Amino acid sequence: MPRKLVIGLDFGTKSGRALLVDAKTGETVAQAVKAYTHGVMDTFLPDGTTRLGPDWALQDPRDYPEVLEHTVGEVVRQSGEGENIIGLSIDFTACTILPVDAEGTPLCTYEKYARRPHAYVKLWKHHGAEGQTRRINDLLGTMGLLDHPRYGGKVSSELMLPKVLQILQEDPEIYEAADSILEAADWLNRLLTGENRRSGSTAAYKAMWYEGSYPPPDFFKALDGRLEHFVEQKLSGTVLPVGSKFGELNEQWAKRLGLLPGVAVGTSIIDAHAGIPGCGITRPGRMMLIVGTSSVQAVLSDRPYSGNGIMGGVRGGVIPGYYALESGLAGVGDIFEWFINTALPDRYRSGAEAEGLNLHRYLGNLTAHYRSGESGLLALDWWSGNKTPFVDARLSGLILGYTLTTKPEEVYRALVEATGFGTRLIMETFESAGVGIEEIYACGGIAEKDPFLMQIFADITNREIKLPASGQTAALGAAMYASVAAGAARGGYGHIAEAAEAMSKLREHRYKPEPKQAAGYSVLYRKFKELYEYFGVTNTVMRELKEMRTGRAPS
Repeated sequence: MPRKLVIGLDFGTKSGRALLVDAKTGETVAQAVKAYTHGVMDTFLPDGTTRLGPDWALQDPRDYPEVLEHTVGEVVRQSGEGENIIGLSIDFTACTILPVDAEGTPLCTYEKYARRPHAYVKLWKHHGAEGQTRRINDLLGTMGLLDHPRYGGKVSSELMLPKVLQILQEDPEIYEAADSILEAADWLNRLLTGENRRSGSTAAYKAMWYEGSYPPPDFFKALDGRLEHFVEQKLSGTVLPVGSKFGELNEQWAKRLGLLPGVAVGTSIIDAHAGIPGCGITRPGRMMLIVGTSSVQAVLSDRPYSGNGIMGGVRGGVIPGYYALESGLAGVGDIFEWFINTALPDRYRSGAEAEGLNLHRYLGNLTAHYRSGESGLLALDWWSGNKTPFVDARLSGLILGYTLTTKPEEVYRALVEATGFGTRLIMETFESAGVGIEEIYACGGIAEKDPFLMQIFADITNREIKLPASGQTAALGAAMYASVAAGAARGGYGHIAEAAEAMSKLREHRYKPEPKQAAGYSVLYRKFKELYEYFGVTNTVMRELKEMRTGRAPS
């Protein structure tokens, strides 16, 4: 009997990946990756002359079908088993949205809108709507709704509503021209199936959909009178639960991808959330830690939680029966890349090249023998703002303790330690919400490649860190959801927990905390929390500097 295969499609910040997986064993049969042609646009539009504002992050939606066609076509070609594929499902960065017309065509693809920034995709890390975010939070505070599970505590500029409000206020013509504003994953699924539906994952965690509905018209009207009918005008489409079937692959796209028409297309899920079953996490007590450009931390809980930058008011948003509490650091790998690209002397590049190492491994090796606190430095991890507990993109990075003898490798280590401390702070916030964390399952590019960082994280959190066998846990998780969308009758599964049990595995190697290092880091962590409190609450200088940078007088 031919084996049953599923495809997990993982759309990240810079590229997209297809993972072809055996639905019975979780074995990777083939994989392919392609970078987005236009990458992340943070300075200019594709015309090279239309300048973007501070903290913008846009993408060209034409990159996504291009990646889809290339990567799926490649794994089908590698395997030669296109006829055995029973399902595919997408995970995607979120909130990543685009305005489209009634036919689903992105507005930016029309010549008359090609030089209008608001016609393009607003990527998850678009922070250009910070002013709109403050307006929303002020309104929620006035209405006494900040801690309601629908809003997840203080609203972040990464969510849908601030981005939509920015479009409306800064380019109302684009807002009016949009028949719908879609998550990029829902737009792709619409192309694949012809169905106008929405994922409950992104609707709940990014668009304030709660217990079967979006916020009421009165809320939107109080925010801006033009938004009173926002839901019926711009958010059309039935909201589907995670693990359901979005639809079936239509003939047009089946031909383009080399698959059979009728293949099950799963309802999409947020990329980080796909990693939860991808890591094999199906119950409380285990924390998923994705370490890459930024980081995501998530735990399953029997109870909801909302506040301190943690979203967790959605039951069944990842695994049926559980709430998934999620937060993370806005910058991790981005911070290290900043340091290497802007502050590292050339002799370090020569040294790394001579030893055949990349700069991250080389810098890590130079201080691998340090005891905790030996550099004399302490940093805050706010290069891209803060999510937990302040949810404030105006907060910025800090390094304390420089002397004339400070070495670049010590600064690098302090930055790594800062992200470890930020991770521990989020863990403690989870635990204060009643969720015990016994062990950590780490995935992502840095977790895969950087034992120096992972050991520091184990020491700082004082937890054993395990690694999934798959290096592509988000894509694997998406493949699991594809198998559930296909269903048991077609060779898939009836429940995502069954799929995770069968398809996920762990590596033998794990990182264990070293007691002396852990004790030293506990002392340093207390100082880290003092800095958090001082610069996050008491002293407003970081926020004032950000306002000056963006051309506004300090408030």
